[in-house]
Amino acid sequence: MIWEDLNENLIMPDLKAGSSDEVFQQLGGLLVSEGYCKSSYVQALTEREKDFPTGINMGNIGIAIPHTDKEHVIKGAVAIGVLKEPVHFYQMGTNDENVEAKLIFMLAVKDPKEHLVFLQRILMVLQDQEVLKQLIETKNKQEIINIIKEKEEQL
Repeated sequence: MIWEDLNENLIMPDLKAGSSDEVFQQLGGLLVSEGYCKSSYVQALTEREKDFPTGINMGNIGIAIPHTDKEHVIKGAVAIGVLKEPVHFYQMGTNDENVEAKLIFMLAVKDPKEHLVFLQRILMVLQDQEVLKQLIETKNKQEIINIIKEKEEQL
């Protein structure tokens, strides 16, 4: 379950960033400062995003699920950012389709086998437009965890 691994210290419900690089610096920097990732993590996110975009258009709301290689990770975690204003990402699998991301699920993946399972669970939760709407509207960290928990329990 995703919600069991969530930590309020890794949730930014009012993230202000003007670019994906600023998202990486703030949210990735949080993973570094909280001891989940090495100092190389933020730069590795930036580099990986150029070759493997992580934006996903989920109907009315764009999301991004940035992550990088395990050598930059100390222990697994998920950081969540809800952006005040959407930030430009490219659609996963392309380098020319824009996604204006409002919600970021940044992964610190230590075990590559868990990566795909975790990604699938996140996408199952986020396919629900009502859940997406609730996540971007709340400013309460615990409420974000509760919304995800409630949806996961329905799956």
